[in-house]
Amino acid sequence: MGRLSAAVFGTPALLAAALAGPVAAGTLEGRLVTFTVETWDIRETPLLMARGRTVTVGQGVEFALGPEGFTGGLDIVPVDVEIGPSRIELSYPSGIGRFYEAKFNGYVLRFETECALFENVTVDPAGTTMKVTEVWAETGALYINVSGLGYGPEANLALDLEVADCPLS
Repeated sequence: MGRLSAAVFGTPALLAAALAGPVAAGTLEGRLVTFTVETWDIRETPLLMARGRTVTVGQGVEFALGPEGFTGGLDIVPVDVEIGPSRIELSYPSGIGRFYEAKFNGYVLRFETECALFENVTVDPAGTTMKVTEVWAETGALYINVSGLGYGPEANLALDLEVADCPLS
């Protein structure tokens, strides 16, 4: 890398920004994310914690989960997860039923970052058929609770996200 000077960029603040490395200006595109399924009444003692799968967010469906085999009488409901720059969509390609009821039974998407990645999360009613009422963020993780809800090929969930300008890990 060549020498950089403040004169080239105009101000020391711009120089600092250039040296800080690439940022994903309000996007999930290109971020490393781990998707897992969790079921718990007490967070510290989960009833089910599925194997996490990790990918880099790009084009198309990032995750297509299927059953993993019963753990304590619970198994994974087939789900497709597509992550866009500021949107997450879930659909259920096969099977019809109702999610097991627990304090939390749902999905956790953990993005590799140290900052508070999500400034706002809203359910898009136009792209959603499920009655999801509990979605929250903790640092770089997004929790989606589907406990007790119905699923099947007609069920969809679309989340619109305001993504912070966090550096890519």
